[in-house]
Amino acid sequence: MSRPVCWITGGSRGIGAACARALAPEYDVAVGYGNSRGPAEALAAELRAAGGNAAAVRADVSDRGQVFRAAEEIEDRLGPVSLLVACAGVAWTGLAQEMPEAAVREVIDVDLCGTIFACQAVLPGMIARKSGCIVTVSSIWGICGASCEAAYSAAKAGVIGWTKALAQEVGPSGIRVNCAAPGVVRTDMLANLSEADLGTLREETPLGRLGRPEDIAEAVKYLASAQFVTGQVLSPNGGFVI
Repeated sequence: MSRPVCWITGGSRGIGAACARALAPEYDVAVGYGNSRGPAEALAAELRAAGGNAAAVRADVSDRGQVFRAAEEIEDRLGPVSLLVACAGVAWTGLAQEMPEAAVREVIDVDLCGTIFACQAVLPGMIARKSGCIVTVSSIWGICGASCEAAYSAAKAGVIGWTKALAQEVGPSGIRVNCAAPGVVRTDMLANLSEADLGTLREETPLGRLGRPEDIAEAVKYLASAQFVTGQVLSPNGGFVI
């Protein structure tokens, strides 16, 4: 008997990879990637070795055509997507007035437009089947904003707005749309921070530690399974923002 299919954009590492591992027992997984072909194919092989079915699928999420072609490839290789986890993201840190135009466009195009394009690619099939689930990935900075990450905060706030509006639009078609808004998580996005900076963030977190990708994957898995939850933002952040 065939299993439902999950597509995770930005699935090759960090939060996306943790989501892939968490969801693999229940779903066939399309590990979406942009430039990380090696890690994506290695993760897909790992999931297959564990007894599941998985494939690495490339798409630059800022390119709508590539996103739609990836959705078609996933359907050909695994089947129709019943769960989308829109996780692909990039960040830029610095003073707002010094942010280059190219960086502004990349952050908005990947973090916000990439989420929109992935949703657009899977929605026709979900609407036709009258079922489906979408989990977007925002950030606590999309809720409260972050100094020196203004464009990133704007893009992630946009993801939250898109999630809430889309949930109202497609709910009557049997589709749930929710958002996970992680706190400070030990991923590549923190690579430029010093140990002193990380220590400060840890001290500002009531639970006394930084998040792990697996912490966010638990929240995503819950949103994927919660049948009477839609249009909501769940923020696993250790109490950093309450």
